[in-house]
Amino acid sequence: MLALSELETIIGVEVHARLLTRTKLFCRCGTQPSAPNTRVCPVCAGLPGALPSLNEAAVAMGVRAGLALGCTINATSRFDRKSYFYPDLPKGFQCTQYAVPLCERGRLELEASARDGAASRRSVGIRRIHLEEDAAKSVHEAASGRSLIDFNRAGAPLIEIVSEPDLRSSSEASAYLRALRSALMFIGVNDGNLEDGSFRCDVNVSVRPRGSDALGARCELKNINSFRFVARAIEVESRKQREALSRGERVRQCTKQYNAERDDTVVLREKGEAEDYRYFAEPDLPPLVLPEGMIARERARVGELPWDKRARYQRDCGVSLESADTLVEHPALARYFERSIALGATPVRAANFIVNELRREVRYSGVEASFPIDEARLVELLALVDEGALSLKLAKDVYRRMVSDRVNASAVIDALGLSVIDDDARIEAVCVGVIRDNPRQADSFRAGKKGILGFLVGAVMKATDGRASPEKVNATLIRLLER
Repeated sequence: MLALSELETIIGVEVHARLLTRTKLFCRCGTQPSAPNTRVCPVCAGLPGALPSLNEAAVAMGVRAGLALGCTINATSRFDRKSYFYPDLPKGFQCTQYAVPLCERGRLELEASARDGAASRRSVGIRRIHLEEDAAKSVHEAASGRSLIDFNRAGAPLIEIVSEPDLRSSSEASAYLRALRSALMFIGVNDGNLEDGSFRCDVNVSVRPRGSDALGARCELKNINSFRFVARAIEVESRKQREALSRGERVRQCTKQYNAERDDTVVLREKGEAEDYRYFAEPDLPPLVLPEGMIARERARVGELPWDKRARYQRDCGVSLESADTLVEHPALARYFERSIALGATPVRAANFIVNELRREVRYSGVEASFPIDEARLVELLALVDEGALSLKLAKDVYRRMVSDRVNASAVIDALGLSVIDDDARIEAVCVGVIRDNPRQADSFRAGKKGILGFLVGAVMKATDGRASPEKVNATLIRLLER
C-alpha cells in the first residue's frame, strides 16, 4: 500500500475544436445553425455510394493551428476509418487521421497567470493535431423519453489536439485549456464556444507512484463543457484513484462522465484500445498532399498569439497581469483595447476600465463581439478623468448613463451638472469641517497612524457627492493636519 503523499496525478487532454469553415469536411453542406436535419446530404448521411470531397479551407485551418502550437506539419498525411457503432454515427465509422496526422510534436508553454497561479508554469507537449469529421447530435427528450438524432452536425470539420501526459493538477489542466482556446480563437479557426460543443474536451486521468516513469491505468472523462467542471472532475477522479491505490486496490481503465449535481465521476463503459476501433486507410480518399505554398500562407496568418500579447501589454503598456490575462481572453476584447490606445487612451486607465466596468456588458458571438459604447466615446470619457475634470467614481456613473441613453460623456455631464470640484477654497472648507467632526481620527493621524487618512478622504468625497478632486483632497487634508 502507498500513502497518498507518495502518489502523483498524471493528466492528458484531448480537445475537439470545430473549425470555422462555411461547409463540412467532406461535402458542401453548410455548417451554420439551422433547423434540425436541414443541412444533410448523401455524403454526410453516410448513404451507400456517396463519395467524400475534402474541404481545403479546413486543411488550411488545421495547418494554421499546428503552426501556432509549434508543430511539425506533415506535407503528406492520410485519412483512416475509425469503426464503431453508435446511433449518431451514420456511416458506422468516423473518417479521421490516425496513422499519419496533419501535425505532430508541438508545444504549449504555460506561464503563471492571475487566474491559475504558479501551478500553471509548465511546458505541455502537443503529441498530434489531426483532422476528422464530427458525429451527429443526439437529443434526449426527458418528457417523452425519446432520443432523436439531428444530422446537421454530422461531417462538420474538427481538429483533435492531443496533449502529452504532462499536466499534474486541475489548475494546470484548466490553464492549458484556457490558453489553447484563446489561441484557436485569436488565429480565427474556432469560436471557443463550450456550451454548444464547438470546443469540447476529454481528460485522461491516472495516478502513479512519485518517481515512476510508467503510466497507471487511466480513466477518460468525456465531453466536459466548462473549465470549472473540468477542474472539479479531475480533482474528484484523482482523489478516487489515489484512495483506491492507497488501499491496495486496482484502478480499472474506463470511460466516465462528470455528474455536477452529485460532484462525482460515473462509469459509462470500459475504455477501448486503438485496436478495438479497427483502423484502416480510408479507401475513398487519396493521401492528403498539402498544396504548394499553403504552409507559408498559413504561417503569415497566425499573427500575434495571446500569450505574446499578454507579455506586450505588461511590458510596453504597464498593464497588470490580471488585466492582461482578461484582455487576451477574447480577440475582440484585445482589439477594442488596442484601438482605444490608438485613439489616445492611457493604457493602464483604459485596461482597468475595460476589465472592471465595460467588459460585463460585452456580448460575444463567436470570435466577434458587440460593445456597449464604441472606442471613441470611451476615450473621450477617460480623457476627462486624466484631465481632472471628472473623478473616476463620477466617470463610472457617467458611463452607465452613456450606455443607457446612448449619448457621449459631455452630454451626460451637461444634463446632470456633473463636474469635479476643483476650487481650492471650497475643498479646504469641506476638509476643515471633516477634521472638526472627526477629532479622534484626526488625532490618530497626527500620532502617526497615516492609514487613517483614507477614512478622512472618504468623508470629504461623501460630503461632495464624489465630485471633489481626490488629489487635492489628499493634499489639503495632509496640509491641514500637519500644520
